[in-house]
Amino acid sequence: MTRAFLGALGALALTATAAMAEYPDKEIQGIIQWGAGGSTDTVMRAITPHVEEVLGGTIVLQNMTGAVGAIALNHVAGAEADGYTLLMGAENPMLYKIMGLGDKDYGEFIPLSILARGTPILVAGPDAPFDDYAGMMEHIRANPGEVRFGSTGPGGLPSVVTAMIDAVEGGLDVIAVPYDGDGPALTALQGGAVDVMPAVLGVAIEGIRAGKIKPLAIFDVAGHDKLPDTPHITEFNAAYETYLPWGPFFGVFAPNGTPDDVVAKLSEAFAAGVQNADFGKLMEDRGFTLMGISGDEARAFLTKWQQGTAWLLQDAGHTKASPEEFGIARPGE
Repeated sequence: MTRAFLGALGALALTATAAMAEYPDKEIQGIIQWGAGGSTDTVMRAITPHVEEVLGGTIVLQNMTGAVGAIALNHVAGAEADGYTLLMGAENPMLYKIMGLGDKDYGEFIPLSILARGTPILVAGPDAPFDDYAGMMEHIRANPGEVRFGSTGPGGLPSVVTAMIDAVEGGLDVIAVPYDGDGPALTALQGGAVDVMPAVLGVAIEGIRAGKIKPLAIFDVAGHDKLPDTPHITEFNAAYETYLPWGPFFGVFAPNGTPDDVVAKLSEAFAAGVQNADFGKLMEDRGFTLMGISGDEARAFLTKWQQGTAWLLQDAGHTKASPEEFGIARPGE
C-alpha cells in the first residue's frame, strides 16, 4: 500500500469526521402540532431565532394541524432520526392512547427540552351574560345544552379543564365546538361563534388586556400576578384542589434513535434559548413559567403529567380505554 494511498485514506477520514461535526449542514424542519397564533405556535416561534443563533443553522417552522396533533406526531415519528425533523408540541400526545387517538405518545421521542408550562384560564366572550365562574355555572344550569365551549379536540387543554368542571360540578351540559388550536378558538370566541373557552393564560392574556375577552377564573389554587383581579377557581369551589395545580406544557422532541451528539447539540441550543433574556421576558409577560428541562428530568416530568391527567379523565368518564391497559399507573401507586 503506497504512502499516497494511505494519505488519501487519511484525508477521506478527516473529511468524513469534519462533515459529521458540522451538524446542522442543512435546514432543520420544525413541525408545530397546532395552528398559527396558538400557544404552542407562540412559544416555538419565540424561541427559534435564539436556538438558530446557537446552532449556527436554520430551523424552518411548519404548522401541521389535524387529529389533535396526531398528524404532526406521526409525521415526525416516521421521519429519519437524524436531527433534521423535530416535533414542536404540547401535552396532547400523552393522552392519545387513552383517548383512542393513536398508539404513539412521547415515548417514541427524545425530549430535547420541555421549554415552559402554562396556567389554564377560563374566558368568555365580551358579551357573555356572566362575568365570573359562578355566574357561568348558574347560566349553564338555567340553559342546559345551549352554552358553546371552544375545544381543540380530545386530550387538549379545553377537554381536560372541561372534564374537571364535569367531575367537580357533577355534570356539565354544554356544546363542544372544535378548532385546530386555541388561537383559532379564541378568535372564534371574540367573534361570538363560541361563548366560553378554557385556554392557556399565555395566549389569552393579550385579548383580556385589550378587552376583547373577559376572564372568569384562573384554574389554579392561587391567583396569578399577571391578572391580580381575576379570582382562582378554588375560591368558587374548593373541590378543585383534588386536581390542581395542573397545566399544559410545550416541548421539542426528536425521534428515538437520533445520534447522541446531535441530541446533545440540540438540547444545549434549546437550553440556551430558554435562558435568553428576550425569550424569558416574553414568557413572563405572557404568564408562562420557564422550565428548560431535558433528558431524565424531562422524562420524569412527562410520566408524572401523564399519570395525573390520564386518571383524571378516566375517573371523569372521558376516556375510551383505561390507563391500566397501557401501563399508566394511578398516581401514588
